Amino acid sequence: MTDAILESLTARNVFDLSGVVAVVTGGGTGIGMMIASTLVANGATVYIIGPVQDQLDKVCANYNAASEKGPTRGRMYGLAGDVRLKSEATRLAATIAAREKAITVLFNNAGILGGNYVRPPPGATAADFVAACFDNVSQDMFSDVLNTNAVGPYWLTFAFLPLLEAWKAVGVKDGAGAPRFAPQVVMTSSMNGWTKDPATGSCSFPYLFSKSALGHATASLAHELLPLGIRVNGIAPGLFATQMTTPTSDEHGRSTLPASVDFGFEVPAEGGVGSTRDMGSLALFLVANWFVNGETVLIDGGTLLKHPSSY
Repeated sequence: MTDAILESLTARNVFDLSGVVAVVTGGGTGIGMMIASTLVANGATVYIIGPVQDQLDKVCANYNAASEKGPTRGRMYGLAGDVRLKSEATRLAATIAAREKAITVLFNNAGILGGNYVRPPPGATAADFVAACFDNVSQDMFSDVLNTNAVGPYWLTFAFLPLLEAWKAVGVKDGAGAPRFAPQVVMTSSMNGWTKDPATGSCSFPYLFSKSALGHATASLAHELLPLGIRVNGIAPGLFATQMTTPTSDEHGRSTLPASVDFGFEVPAEGGVGSTRDMGSLALFLVANWFVNGETVLIDGGTLLKHPSSY
C-alpha cells in the first residue's frame, strides 16, 4: 500500500498529461510556446493559436517530428485566428469541437505591447507629459492592445466553456473513474498588472491597463464559474525572452535576449530572465493541481520586490 502511495506521487504520475487537450493562444512563440512545448513533452495534445498559419505549421512540424521519437509525448496542432474578435472565438471553438470531445485547459496567453512612451525628465511640465503619453499614443493602438490582451480572453473563455464543461464527463479518468484533471482557464497576465513603476512595463500604459484588467477578471471569472466546476487562474510573468522583448524567434518558437540589452529596471534573479523550464513547470503545476482557484501566480524573479507594486 505504501509503495502504491509513493508511486502515485511521483512526478511521472502527477504530471502525466496523457489524454489532456489544451488550447494555447499566442502559442507559436514566447511564453505560449514555453507552455505548449512543456505540455506536449508530458503527453498532452495542444492546439496553438496564432495569426499566421504557415508559421504555426512549421513550428508544429518540428515538435511533432521530435514527439514521434518518444511514446509518451503528445502532439501539437496550429490554428490561425484573430483572438481579438468575438466571431473568431466562436469559430476557433467550433473548429476544435469538430476534432475533440472536450478540452482540459484554455491558456489565454496571447498578448501584444504598444503605445510606449519616453518618460519625461525631472522638471518636466504637464505639456511634456501630454506630448509623451497622449500625443504619442494613437487611439487605434490603445484599442488594439486592450482587445488583444484583455477583451479577447473574455470572448475565448465563454466560447470554450462548453468544451471545458464536457471534460468532466468525457475527460481522462483515474483508477476510481473520476476525472484526473479539473477543467480550467489560465490567463497570462503580467507583473505589470500590479506594478506602480511603468518602467517595468516598457512605459506602455495601454499594456499596463490591459494586464491590470485581466488580473482582476481572473478572480471575477473564477467566482462566476464556480457553479460549473471550471477553475480560472492566472500567470503573472516578469521578464522572459519573447517576441515582445526581442523581435525574432527561431524555428522552435524560441527567442533569445541580446546580451547587452537594458530594460531600464532591475531583475534580482540570477541571469535576469525566466526560462522555459520556469514557465513550463508552473503550467504543469496549474494543470495538475485541483485546489488553486481564482489566483494569479507571480513569476517575476523577484522583480516586484525591488519595485513598488500592489501585488
